[in-house]
Amino acid sequence: MSREQNPTPDVPLAEPRPGRLTAAAALAALEGLALAAGGVYVLVLGLTGDPDDRQQAITGGVTLIVLALLPLLAARGLLLRRGWSRGPAVITQVMALPVAYNLLQADSVAIPAGIALAAVAVTALVLLVNPATTRALGIRGPGGDVREEK
Repeated sequence: MSREQNPTPDVPLAEPRPGRLTAAAALAALEGLALAAGGVYVLVLGLTGDPDDRQQAITGGVTLIVLALLPLLAARGLLLRRGWSRGPAVITQVMALPVAYNLLQADSVAIPAGIALAAVAVTALVLLVNPATTRALGIRGPGGDVREEK
């Protein structure tokens, strides 16, 4: 693959990974695992329980499992310092905020889950846009130095 298709960060991998980057990857992985666990739970409940609509329960479980791939792949990319991984990680956090808001609107035990999800999403967003994280991933902002092709 060419350098454009598989870019590597300008920062040598011999440098230690910033703690903020590791923490952001851990939070993304945590969200991915929670989605996968929820999907498996809904799927098993749909297959073994007595849902109102078995097909809808199975579809919902499979959808949650597939959605879990986004934050899990983003977490792996962050750990490996791949610049592309910040986008999916940010998207995951932005998608988590409305879910957290809806959980906070419930009159049930879902309120603590909403608080936890909101805290994780906001914390991960702060970590992902941190300059140390950006440098570690080799991401340059607008007007940054552009490499010349040789």
